[in-house]
Amino acid sequence: MTAPAPWQRVARGARLLDDDGRLATTIFAEMSALAAATGAINLGQGFPDEDGPREVLDAAHAALDAGLNQYPPGRGVPVLLEAVAEHQARFYGLQLDPAREVLVTAGATEALAATLLALVDEGDEVLTLEPFYDAYGAVIGLTKATHRTVPLRGTDFRVDHDELRAAFSDATAVVLVNDPHNPTGSVLDDETRQLLVDLAIRHDAVIVTDEVYEHMLFDGRRHVPIATLPGAADRTVTISSAGKTFSVTGWKIGWATGPAELLTRILTVKQYLTYVNGSVFQPAVAVGLGLPDSYFAGLADSLQRRRDLLTEGLTAAGFGVSPSSGSYFVVADSRALGFDDAAQLARRLPELAGVVAVPVSAFCGPELAREHSSLLRFAFCKTTAVLERAGDQLARLRT
Repeated sequence: MTAPAPWQRVARGARLLDDDGRLATTIFAEMSALAAATGAINLGQGFPDEDGPREVLDAAHAALDAGLNQYPPGRGVPVLLEAVAEHQARFYGLQLDPAREVLVTAGATEALAATLLALVDEGDEVLTLEPFYDAYGAVIGLTKATHRTVPLRGTDFRVDHDELRAAFSDATAVVLVNDPHNPTGSVLDDETRQLLVDLAIRHDAVIVTDEVYEHMLFDGRRHVPIATLPGAADRTVTISSAGKTFSVTGWKIGWATGPAELLTRILTVKQYLTYVNGSVFQPAVAVGLGLPDSYFAGLADSLQRRRDLLTEGLTAAGFGVSPSSGSYFVVADSRALGFDDAAQLARRLPELAGVVAVPVSAFCGPELAREHSSLLRFAFCKTTAVLERAGDQLARLRT
């Protein structure tokens, strides 16, 4: 039998390739196309429908006019490297050398890909929470590593500590953690974070954290990077990006921070992926990272209000709604409305209510997909007018 080609491993890892070799599009592409074709409100894909702060946009224009249109340095422009280091110190007390412990990437996805391709090989295991963002499975497939998962269960999507302990082994090369979590909107508790660190130390695993929603926590919560926990800094690669924080998802400016030894390995791979990117956007993002605390607090407050607005609409429509502690997303259970198959409902929702959502099962392997079969993910990173209209339209489901 011919070994799977790299594209097949990627597709299978992202659950786009079935056992008969049939290739599907991503659920995001399918649902966004459905929204475009029907005119439905797209609450499926997590992108804002408003531009980011004026200061950041103006800085990009200024960089363009200043002629910063050629290759930037491979690690990133110094002003952004310094801004990322200052941001980590300002918000979390993490002290970084911007020249050695910060790396700019083409969004968080490239940071993730370069990190796993640098640190993981065939025979290794990569551990993630499940449901998991589809890019995780895709990149793990490309590395030829084995993807192990720990399920998030219950209406608040918690980790069972015994299952977490059982998932680790000496073959675990990387534990990849998304916190705040996409797609569930859950946030790890302190005990789970510390257990992750303890297990990584015990099994000599690298911790990779995807923290793109770090400034989007609600109800008084504050983000706690795993790198700040005792024993974690020397083995943790922290990934974040500008796309969500400044509503510029198309700019694709991300970064990885962590020990110089690990970042050097990651840079070795990254420089042969995109090489560099975003010459005019990098200094603009540096301006964004230097915005006052009021901007970041206002971002969380605004999204919390929108979360509440969408939650009210979903509840009024008859959905059971899980608490969303962070991110752009809220999960709703359609079982009370008589729908056990959320994937089927997602494809009918434009017709029934003029709204598009994404089934949570798309982020799961077969076993957990069955357990979460009635769940839909809705994005609330939209204007209040759009969310109010979506709520009104979803009310049709009760008639």
